[in-house]
Amino acid sequence: MADTVAEPAEAPAAVRHAEEVMGTVFSFDVRGGNPDTVRAALAEAVAGLHRVDAVFSTYRDDSQISRLAQGELTVEECDPEVAEVLELGAEAERLSDGWFSLRYEGRLDPTGIVKGWAVERAARRVMTAGATGVSLNGGGDVQLLGTPGPQRPWRVGVADPLRPGGLAAVVSAAGVSELAVATSGTAERGAHIVDPRTGRSAVTDLVAVTVVTPSVTWADCWATAAFAMGSREGLRWLEGLPDVEALLITAGDEVRCTGGLAARLG
Repeated sequence: MADTVAEPAEAPAAVRHAEEVMGTVFSFDVRGGNPDTVRAALAEAVAGLHRVDAVFSTYRDDSQISRLAQGELTVEECDPEVAEVLELGAEAERLSDGWFSLRYEGRLDPTGIVKGWAVERAARRVMTAGATGVSLNGGGDVQLLGTPGPQRPWRVGVADPLRPGGLAAVVSAAGVSELAVATSGTAERGAHIVDPRTGRSAVTDLVAVTVVTPSVTWADCWATAAFAMGSREGLRWLEGLPDVEALLITAGDEVRCTGGLAARLG
């Protein structure tokens, strides 16, 4: 889980909103721009999140993704976003050598990519309305765009999975216009990450993997895949991905990081 860290100095006027959707809370913090224009864009982004939930929910028999899995629809008959998400998921499967999967118990299930993709899409929609900075936290998956104020970066606290209420690190977006932070682990939802090789819960030495990269769509995927791999293989694989840094925490309270992570902390 990650939370945007508040900045005390002066900043452009903020528009904030929290929306319950997709089984979690999406928290918007938007800086700058015309407030009316920003609020209109935010309303469109929120409506888009509910639409994503309706299309991709695996808990609804009438959702397009459920009907596609049952063979009642083809991809061509679904909304264009379905093909987009499935293509992204297929790319994640390829780049992770199958450690990320679009299937659960043999059934089509793009849950592992949909939330991060939805967070990023909603954040970018609001940014196009003229905002100077957007932070969107969707259930711990955070997309940061722009800045909260002049010469002030967004900062995100990464929860310590072994010390409730504590922070394992603070990630800074200083020097970049786009940054994302996503965590996969057992602290919030228990053993919910699946090992694609067995179809059962992943058994690893990890309790959390936090990935830092420009896009939360990919950060979410890579955190999930690396968690399933375990600390040694996961760290090795993450080190080989471009523009990716990560923090891995084991059940034995060992902290392992990619080589460039220190430059993103502060």
